[in-house]
Amino acid sequence: MKILSILLSLTIGLQAASLEKSRPNIVFVLTDDQGMGDLSCMGNPILKTPNIDAFYEKSSRFTYFQVNPTCTPTRAAIMSGREPFAVGVSHTILSRERLALDVVTMPQALQTAGYKNGIFGKWHLGDEGEEYIPNNRGFDEVFIHGAGGLGQEQFGDLMGNANAKYFDNLILHNDTVVKTKGFCTDVFFQAALGWMKEQIEAKQPYFSYIALNAPHGPFYAPEENIKRFKDMGMDGKAAARYGMIENIDTNFGLLMQKLEEWNQLENTLVIFMTDNGMSMGSYKINGERRTPFNANMKGTKNSLWEGGTRVPSFWYLKGKTKEGSDIPALAADLDIYKTFCALTGAAIPESKLPPGGRSLLPLLENPDDGSKAWPNRTLFFNKGRWGSKGLTKEQAKYACAVRTQKWRLVHNKFLYDITNDLMQENDLAAQNPEVVKELQKKYEAWWKAVQAPLAINEGLETPKKGNYYLQRLQVKQLKENGEPPLWEPKAF
Repeated sequence: MKILSILLSLTIGLQAASLEKSRPNIVFVLTDDQGMGDLSCMGNPILKTPNIDAFYEKSSRFTYFQVNPTCTPTRAAIMSGREPFAVGVSHTILSRERLALDVVTMPQALQTAGYKNGIFGKWHLGDEGEEYIPNNRGFDEVFIHGAGGLGQEQFGDLMGNANAKYFDNLILHNDTVVKTKGFCTDVFFQAALGWMKEQIEAKQPYFSYIALNAPHGPFYAPEENIKRFKDMGMDGKAAARYGMIENIDTNFGLLMQKLEEWNQLENTLVIFMTDNGMSMGSYKINGERRTPFNANMKGTKNSLWEGGTRVPSFWYLKGKTKEGSDIPALAADLDIYKTFCALTGAAIPESKLPPGGRSLLPLLENPDDGSKAWPNRTLFFNKGRWGSKGLTKEQAKYACAVRTQKWRLVHNKFLYDITNDLMQENDLAAQNPEVVKELQKKYEAWWKAVQAPLAINEGLETPKKGNYYLQRLQVKQLKENGEPPLWEPKAF
């Protein structure tokens, strides 16, 4: 038995060494407003997502992965390794989406380890000035729209996209505004795959961040993706949204197919994740009102219930991660920074706003024992968004949640045992006053601590349409060079 124990310890040690500083390429697919229930592998009875389902079957799945209730805060946590309020981010607009300039971003850290980084799709961490855009935050290849979504010209997207309806859009490609042809999700994957192939051929380690704007509204998709839903009598918006998701699945399948063709699966960590809970109201099929499937959770995007912040998070590195494993330990968006640094051998950079979070490698290397040894933690969420719809900062203070492995305290008063009550139907606050008091105390301390970094973006002037950086660049380019050149995808 002693020899067996020693051999087991050595095996676990070798497995750990295979991930720490193993320097894989990293492909991170992050979709927008797609919830836990927006996949057939998670139980959706209408959607067909065979490619992501197949990926789910062989991946390591974080079953309680936490992000933030809306998109910009989650992206801030990923790029900084810190809670969004701790880097000045408390909204998606009003200049409070800017990632503090004192942050040394995760891709900047990866650059120090010799990685090239590409972003394809949505940035949404500052459009006001050149210093905020991804070109200056660690990305070597930039292929993005502006603002929080294609067509949001009032918040900084390129002018002309509002009429394009997710087709034939204008995109910033590095330092040039270009005209694309086709549906946006198809184009973002084409751009990513062409760039990835170049890196592979050059034997250059890379991080490819495919940050889609789909299935964020407004809802448009290719007709071939919508037709099945229309034929079953589904209303137009719901049909288009589900069509967007099935289009994502097709493109994800193409990504995995190409990585296999290129013999890259053993050298590429692939992650599929979403940025917050789903954003979809009730819809009709043949006149009958339906509630969308939400993976048996309460709450959706922009809520503090579990369904607002728990998302699918599937990780796969062939031969290195444990296939088909569920990881119940409480993990979060702010853990991605240190995880990627540990994988790539990048040193955690010195910074005025250094990353927090944890490395997820112990959980990926050994899901069962790693989860048992994972120390309990406390995560904090606040919806932010004061300044909109008359909401004051003080009123927004308790639009909050506190999460531990077992408990979720919502709005500072409702307590739920998440391990046994995902629907949050049984408020246990009265039976557990000491737990409520402890979590309230921790939240008050957290709220006090984030006031100084929140001030980074408080009271800033918000540009008017036409004065955002991408829009100014667009006007300048039009004057000097005429209409944007047509972008052609590279062969992949």
